[in-house]
Amino acid sequence: MRDGIKRVGLLAGAAALAGGLWWRRHPSACPYSQRLWVELPHPLITRTRLREALAPQPGERLLEVGPGTGYYALDVAEWLGPDGRLDVFDVQQEMLDHTLRRAEERGVAASLVAVRGDARALPYGEDELDGAYLVTVLGEIPDQEAALRELARVVKPGGRVVVGELALGDPHWVSPRALRARAERAGLRLERRIGSPLGYFARLAVD
Repeated sequence: MRDGIKRVGLLAGAAALAGGLWWRRHPSACPYSQRLWVELPHPLITRTRLREALAPQPGERLLEVGPGTGYYALDVAEWLGPDGRLDVFDVQQEMLDHTLRRAEERGVAASLVAVRGDARALPYGEDELDGAYLVTVLGEIPDQEAALRELARVVKPGGRVVVGELALGDPHWVSPRALRARAERAGLRLERRIGSPLGYFARLAVD
């Protein structure tokens, strides 16, 4: 009996490992049906740390790629103030709709503009934005360097792109070393990193 339970446990562990490896090799966005995962507290990659890395200023125009259900977006919209604008961009319309509903409830909907699309081809002009950020999203994009090149294109020189990553429970986690290499190939320069390798915000400069 005990051996049988042990075998079941080993098989379940092997299945979970195999599933995680498959998911890592086949990146995709967290489906709306599993949105609970993006609504839970984000240890290490807190809103306070994002604000420190992003340094949003009232009146700026920023972009969030992959806002989920608005965990960061609602606070960023408040930081930008009534004269600022936050573009939220996601591949899933359900996520955008959810974020806009929450923005209405929070009283910041006037500052948000939602657009659906693919992060590898952003629908913004060159040097159109003051900055951009994405949190636990980069690893879900099939071509990370293409997305980073697009962010470098649409953010003004002197602007910044902030990437947040959390290793705990995320099969699409991007390590600091991997991020730095991909960012440099995309024309972005690492300015600073806040946090530990297991949970961090990296601020990338657009020169």
